[in-house]
Amino acid sequence: MRYTGPKNKVARREGQDLGLKTPGSNAHASLLRRINILPGAHSQKRRKKPSEYGLQLREKQKVRSIYGLAERQFKRYFVAALAKKGRTGQAFLQTLESRLDNVIYRLALAPTRASARQLVGHGHVQLNNKKVNIPSYLVSKDDLITLDAKGLKIPAVAKLLEEKNPHLPVWLERKGPVGKVVKIPEREEIEGEIDEQLIVEYYSR
Repeated sequence: MRYTGPKNKVARREGQDLGLKTPGSNAHASLLRRINILPGAHSQKRRKKPSEYGLQLREKQKVRSIYGLAERQFKRYFVAALAKKGRTGQAFLQTLESRLDNVIYRLALAPTRASARQLVGHGHVQLNNKKVNIPSYLVSKDDLITLDAKGLKIPAVAKLLEEKNPHLPVWLERKGPVGKVVKIPEREEIEGEIDEQLIVEYYSR
């Protein structure tokens, strides 16, 4: 199942801002103030050096939280990456980054991946001028992505579109509300503090 509990609790457990809260919101500010405090009444007593397995498990859980995936789907992506030629970890991350909901987020058309997933699920996303309502849809090179008229009027989206120089990864570009997949990213072009090798080791046990 996909985790639906407090998102700040997840980020504090990892000690990182995982992009689960809208930047600039009160909830995000609260997270940044407490990011280094483990959740729970006795959090300080629980601090100890994790085992090798513990490191692998935490990295897997962290990346699952970042992309908002259930374990079954997350593992399915890994198994598919394992069958591809080349580096398994890179293929795995490329698949996660190619999800339509993640691309909407990376294009700065939604403040979080969760809100991007809602935009897709509610039918506001158009891919190559056709409505796509499947968040897990995998985009391809040269795909064009935008939102419908109702989606563009959503306050959080409209606010993002007012930004003159949004931060976009090098494998994407955007002109106004229209984004384009320039290419599928190489490993060094995937942003975020992720050690995919730990995940490979976890599933290879």
